Amino acid sequence: MIVLIVLTDLLTPPNVHLGPLLVAAPAITASFASPRLTAAIGALAIAAEVLVGIHDEGFGTLNVQIGLGGLTVVSLFVVLFAVVRDRQQRELTQVRSVAEAVQTALLRPVPERLGPLHLASAYMAAEAEAQIGGDIYAAVRTPYGTRLIIGDARGKGLPAISEAAILLGAFRETARRSPELPDLITDLEDSYLTQNHFDAADQVYAESFVTAAVVDIPDEHPILSIVSCGHPPPLLLREGQVIRLDTSRPAPPLGLGGLCEPQYMPTDFPFGEDDLLLLYTDGVIEARDAAGTFFPLEQKAARWTEEEPATLLKGICDDLLEHVGGRLGDDAALIAIRRVAGA
Repeated sequence: MIVLIVLTDLLTPPNVHLGPLLVAAPAITASFASPRLTAAIGALAIAAEVLVGIHDEGFGTLNVQIGLGGLTVVSLFVVLFAVVRDRQQRELTQVRSVAEAVQTALLRPVPERLGPLHLASAYMAAEAEAQIGGDIYAAVRTPYGTRLIIGDARGKGLPAISEAAILLGAFRETARRSPELPDLITDLEDSYLTQNHFDAADQVYAESFVTAAVVDIPDEHPILSIVSCGHPPPLLLREGQVIRLDTSRPAPPLGLGGLCEPQYMPTDFPFGEDDLLLLYTDGVIEARDAAGTFFPLEQKAARWTEEEPATLLKGICDDLLEHVGGRLGDDAALIAIRRVAGA
């Protein structure tokens, strides 16, 4: 740009002065380059302005001197802008690295193998730059088999993340030492209410709750037990069929147990060799396309009943993104579990 402006100015009559256009070079450079390169381009533009003024024999005129002074001032300002932007980018990079570390600590991917089970997990954030949210999942190996939880905290942002951290910490601590599933859910409710009691002064925390489904899969018996706390029912994929596992006595979401006397009664379902279980949050089934149609999870899942858990989740995630046009309106989490034949 500098070369083009200078050559054009040199080829035009002396009364046509294009030097003021040189200010565009450092201004554009500051939008993408480092402060050092921006300063170098600014200095080059100033030198070009001096060259043009000398060539036109008007360097001593007020017009050229004002143009040169304006170019110098603008170059200094855009260098300052580049310095501030560069500093903000470094801070943003640090914040993102912290967010990734929190994501790794809070929402670790489930192990690929736990006892007789093959597992896979997926997390899809609604915002492209987001790393963490209110959707949670975890799998814990216990003396009784394998226990899993999937949940969705009310709201978004830091309150939802705080609630997710509370519930995940309580689940990982109590899942191994609570022999009965109702006892585990009671402990989760107590831990959640106790923590929120300290935050009750904040209206956001005082009205918080988490929908969750807790699943118990024993090693020796071809069954699974589910307690649903206001969460969408899991899907059982078997020989091309998709079966909704609606519990007989659903409980209220965690955090709302104080409003009633919940009975955490598990519901048992057959879960034999090669069966595939799909857990998900409402960000999946409530995703809409441009026409407002909900994502048909059961229909899509039927295409992947014979696949491994990781392949199933990849297929569903691809279908989900295609359905919404590439951007979700809410976070979405999924876990797929297959009981291995002969394990």
